[in-house]
Amino acid sequence: MKDLERRRLALEATANKYRGKVLDFHTADCVRMVRFHLLQMGHKPPTLPRYRSLTGAVRAMKAAGGLVAAFDAILPRIAPAMMLDADIAVIAGDGGDAALIRCGYKFMGWHQDHDEAVNLMVDLGNITAAWRA
Repeated sequence: MKDLERRRLALEATANKYRGKVLDFHTADCVRMVRFHLLQMGHKPPTLPRYRSLTGAVRAMKAAGGLVAAFDAILPRIAPAMMLDADIAVIAGDGGDAALIRCGYKFMGWHQDHDEAVNLMVDLGNITAAWRA
């Protein structure tokens, strides 16, 4: 299967599962969404520690060294301008770092102004780091 088709299918599966889901640190958050997406892309990311709240998620990410370190351990880093559909990005959020998935010229994830997962416009200058999925 060609790379772009594999990316499209993985992105479609991730969007079908998470688009419109309310942010819930037990079943639907940015780390769980990206882990599911990486599985769809054929990667084998490590299992997630158990957490059920923002405090627990922050604690788990600090124990792992942060989102950037966690993604650096399993994916090759790229410049944000080189991102293709289905690649992963991290941006700074109010409660800490947040992971997003590139969908066309937007990014799929959660935003403080929305209850559900949405497609967001993100300036490439605001991206902390990006990885090829």
